[in-house]
Amino acid sequence: LEEAAFQLQQIFRIDISIALNILGIESMRAGHCRVAFTCFKLAADRGYSKAQFNVGLCYEHGRGTEKDLEKAGFYYCQAASSCHPTAQYRYARYLLQHGPGSPWHRQHQAVPLLEQAAVAGLTEAQAYLGVFYMRGLQPQEKRGLKYLLLAANSGDAQSRYHVGVCYEQGLGVRQDLAEALRHYGQAAAAGNRQARERLRA
Repeated sequence: LEEAAFQLQQIFRIDISIALNILGIESMRAGHCRVAFTCFKLAADRGYSKAQFNVGLCYEHGRGTEKDLEKAGFYYCQAASSCHPTAQYRYARYLLQHGPGSPWHRQHQAVPLLEQAAVAGLTEAQAYLGVFYMRGLQPQEKRGLKYLLLAANSGDAQSRYHVGVCYEQGLGVRQDLAEALRHYGQAAAAGNRQARERLRA
């Protein structure tokens, strides 16, 4: 009986958190940012990862509350620890740009989070990692190309352009101008301005 009561409490707690988060989303859409933030915060403090992510967004962009990057990082971290892919991505970016310690230490903390988000299929994380590995403290061109291709195949035109650059310059792959043109063409067709300029050149 004790176990059943505990299970019911858990279900009730989760259901309340889901309802508060949905109410927050609807309030935000209606332009009631303060109400939305209050709902997100109540659900986040109950441990609901989607609400924790939304609180992070509110703090990052100053919606319904004062802008506070440190608090945004805290809530992204909370959601990321529950394997929320977009929170992993946002928290990793926060660490790289605002985290404590040396650039190497920040990178060491952030890269596993970016990789988890990328493996979960988050296009933004794939694109970011691709460029990161191409231009990072220790460039790993083959690895960078792998993530750029994942993002490009998910429809990211900027990543498709970067794949073209890799083929044109032989970064992480054997130089192949015909393949570079093919990728530039696809990126240009998807509206990428840099790819259009590269094709003209």
